[in-house]
Amino acid sequence: MYREWAPDPAIAGRVACVWTSTATTAETRLVVPDGCVDLIWGPAGPQVAGPDTGPMPVRLSPGDRHTGIRFRPGAVGDVFGVPVEALRDLRVPLANLGVLPGLTVETMQERLIVRLRATAGPDPAVPAIVAALRAGRSVAEVAWELGFSERQLHRRSLRAFGYGPKTVQRVVRFQRALRLTRSGVPLAEVALSSGYADQSHLANDVRRLAGVSLGQLVSRP
Repeated sequence: MYREWAPDPAIAGRVACVWTSTATTAETRLVVPDGCVDLIWGPAGPQVAGPDTGPMPVRLSPGDRHTGIRFRPGAVGDVFGVPVEALRDLRVPLANLGVLPGLTVETMQERLIVRLRATAGPDPAVPAIVAALRAGRSVAEVAWELGFSERQLHRRSLRAFGYGPKTVQRVVRFQRALRLTRSGVPLAEVALSSGYADQSHLANDVRRLAGVSLGQLVSRP
């Protein structure tokens, strides 16, 4: 069972939601790229889930409960004391990062508010970068539009999201396709509306990012 709710208003600009998930059976859940970084409490203790570039299977036992804080894409900043790209495709125990010692589920939002105020925030260009890439513009077009060189755009993207602008574009396009498919939009329209060349392009990209077909992905609980 999965549930999410809005975070404390003091961190809502950088945190998308707070969530809990409880497994009722033994299962393997598939986590797919969404551009986010999560701080998660589970049976193994608190850990940071970095930005993913591919599918991450999570094996669960009955009764396993996880609670998390999900940062918006590009919004984690220096909260965890390491570059975001150092967390890419990893699950790192919070204790290994040397920040927020003694953090508990009960105190997570209050402690995070203090930490956010004491550390560097996200790149102010993040919203414009995401919007331009989501609109389907090429990396060269986005760089020109924002007044960056392509190399500058790549560096800023790497610092903010943990990977380069081409990967950011693939992830936001994939997430839009996933939302549209779940809402019942026909696949041909999903491909066109999400910025794919055609259904074949959509299918191939979903396979690379999720490891399964779009139909299999949306049928999962």
